[in-house]
Amino acid sequence: MSLDGFSASRHTLFIGKKENIIQARRVVKSVGERDVLVIYHQGDFYAIDVRCYHSGGPLQEGDIEDFDGRTCIVCPWHKYKITLAEGEGLYQAVDPSVKALKPTWCSKGIKQRVHTVTVSNEDVFLTLNDSPGPIDSDYYQTEKYRNTFLKEGQKKTK
Repeated sequence: MSLDGFSASRHTLFIGKKENIIQARRVVKSVGERDVLVIYHQGDFYAIDVRCYHSGGPLQEGDIEDFDGRTCIVCPWHKYKITLAEGEGLYQAVDPSVKALKPTWCSKGIKQRVHTVTVSNEDVFLTLNDSPGPIDSDYYQTEKYRNTFLKEGQKKTK
């Protein structure tokens, strides 16, 4: 079975050779109706929806940083921090009742859909997360959004 040029077995899709993805560090793949960002960072592979849950920013252009010991991608548009492993949105909060304000990292919950990456015989595979229930980043995977985004992108290039 083939889906957008990738061989597929059930919901697991071949996305490339391990060596090539390690060299590229970031690869965007269109898998069916989803655009997924595959990242290789410090020995680990991650996969998340490519558009930020907040406003659709291009996460493939975001910096990767650690916040409170958690590896995150930072959206280049509004600096939203998203954990690569879970898809949680992180923010810093302070308790105004404490005299010495000390910011602490807190979670907004799961905001970005993450997917599973596996490696077998130097091949990298992606299994889409099709868990039920909406996740905020799902909006930027809809046909309505894609059509709007593509039309705006075409206007900019003319």
